[in-house]
Amino acid sequence: MKIDLTDTTSSKINATLIDARRAIGTATVGMVLTLVIVTDEGSAYDALKAASDASREHPSRILAVIKRPGRSPRARSQARLDAEVRVGSDSGTGETVVLRLHGELAAQAQSVVLPLLLPDAPVVVWWPENAPVNPEKDPLGTLAQRRITDAVAAESPVEQLATRAASYAPGDTDLAWTRITPWRSMLAAALDQKHVQVDSATVEGESDNPSTELLALWLAERLKIKVERKVSEGPGITAVRMHTVDGDVCLDRPDGLLAKLSMPGQPDRMVALKRRETSELIAEELRRLDPDLIYASAVRYGVENLHSASSVREVVEAPEPATAPVPSKTAKKTASPSRTRK
Repeated sequence: MKIDLTDTTSSKINATLIDARRAIGTATVGMVLTLVIVTDEGSAYDALKAASDASREHPSRILAVIKRPGRSPRARSQARLDAEVRVGSDSGTGETVVLRLHGELAAQAQSVVLPLLLPDAPVVVWWPENAPVNPEKDPLGTLAQRRITDAVAAESPVEQLATRAASYAPGDTDLAWTRITPWRSMLAAALDQKHVQVDSATVEGESDNPSTELLALWLAERLKIKVERKVSEGPGITAVRMHTVDGDVCLDRPDGLLAKLSMPGQPDRMVALKRRETSELIAEELRRLDPDLIYASAVRYGVENLHSASSVREVVEAPEPATAPVPSKTAKKTASPSRTRK
């Protein structure tokens, strides 16, 4: 069911949601959180589709905030709220409200969104593009327990990591980090099987790929080693080689679908390591609402050593505590990375 509301208010939208749920015989009891998507018209369709698919795992109220302040002084002075309410099969397993904020109202999005939040339920805010410099201090970000950005959408994705490090607050995360969860899980499991000291590592991936940089930073910070960053044709991350005295532990994925895991003294194994859709990434992030301290350590570590893409980039050794934004360059080696979240 879809219902269009023109020049409306938050209270009218709430009343429409109640009437629509009664009409189709559903309730809000099964919804576990409110997902606020801050987007524009061009990105709204893809973002809403991803959120709707993710709601099959996490039934939620989805609020898409589309700001349309207008260009002329007259347009900016005419505040108006238009909404599209979707319930039932048109909104996955939850319900969706598309909010179009016109004129001066575009600068007061939090006042429109606040009355529409599910009571006593967590709030997650996602910026598919054009994320604020400091998500925690954004008016909508202050309403949320979890704030999701995506460095890939930035004009300079790798340099965007420095912005994320400088403004990090508990509850922040980035989809560039979420994309490397399978890589981190596979590499940690490999070192659980092969108890050897890693002397150094090499990470290969596309130029200006923030996920490649984060994986290199994570390895350097957790293992206290030097990690060389090499540019490949892609797609995404293509290989990780951890160098040990017994030989290389190598996870090689040249096609973005299937990877080969090679370990000294063991036969090669093929493992599924496909590049995931945005809906899968959002679903993963909605599984946890507590601060991701491993992400915080990785994104803060060595961020001042990130430069524009080149054919080879080296990540310096990790500092003792990985919490300070300015790292030192000396640290001792450890045996293996900590457990990653699944």
